Amino acid sequence: MTVNLRRRLMLCAAVLGTLPTLAWSDTYPSKPIRVVVPFSPGGATDVVARLISQKLGEALKQSVVVENRPGANGIIGTDIVARAAPDGYTLLLNSAGAQTLSPLLYKAGYEPLKSFAPISLISNIGFVMVVHPSVPARTVQEFVALAKSKTRPLSMSVGSSMIELIGASFKANAGIPDVVSASYKGTGPQMQAVASGEVDMTIDPFNSMAMIKAGKLRPLAVFASRRSPTLPQVPTMQEAGFDGMAFNSWAGLLAPAGTPREIVARLNQEVTRIVALPEIKEKLAAIDYEAVGSTPEQFATTIAEDTARWARIVKETNYKAGS
Repeated sequence: MTVNLRRRLMLCAAVLGTLPTLAWSDTYPSKPIRVVVPFSPGGATDVVARLISQKLGEALKQSVVVENRPGANGIIGTDIVARAAPDGYTLLLNSAGAQTLSPLLYKAGYEPLKSFAPISLISNIGFVMVVHPSVPARTVQEFVALAKSKTRPLSMSVGSSMIELIGASFKANAGIPDVVSASYKGTGPQMQAVASGEVDMTIDPFNSMAMIKAGKLRPLAVFASRRSPTLPQVPTMQEAGFDGMAFNSWAGLLAPAGTPREIVARLNQEVTRIVALPEIKEKLAAIDYEAVGSTPEQFATTIAEDTARWARIVKETNYKAGS
């Protein structure tokens, strides 16, 4: 075999080797895509999923259908996607809690990062500390002083493991372990408990804006690295004198691990373009979400860092789910 012939054969082999990749990128998607949301219809994550899925379907010229699979703190729907064929036709629009915290607290058939191919972050939402107006505290420092004075017992409502862990971290940071946590089934009952005066305080992912505007709740601080555009007059926890208290919950799009890189890249390109649209930013802002986009690598880093942080907090607080 001559050198020239050998080179020609090697070139042909290289070209043929790219054909499956080219076929993937040229034909995808050739059938409807389902986006699994591991929560019930109507919640914030579901709203985000429907906003993005509609635009994604228009961009891909293919039907993109949202499928709600709630249960077990987001584990059921998340596990469905982890076990799905890695072909780009089953995607997951998940929250930070179900992706990174639930597997640390409950039995799950997936790992936060290893079981998935991250596509893009979509949105972020922070947390705000609120009290009933009858509580004689207008700042976090005043609330902490009130708790330490033991003038009367103080209580905090929690509606999820993430809220309870943020609360436990804050109480440890502030040195007020005697503030009692009262558990409720979901953020709705959690917020209503404070608004009615049944408990004194809670930490909420901005579901409380209507109650704040109505004067039923008083915001003391936001758990974020910078002030919220929604509540610009409210200081951050760091400004209030408590470091390490910046938390946020995100929504993001993922595929099963092993999904071809070309498909991940195509979806990332479309999702980041969609998230940057003014109308999408406006609609996300209406539910107090900040529109964000990311590369798959940046999203993977976020998942890894959040998982490590929650694991540390769970260990430090000796937290047991359901306790």
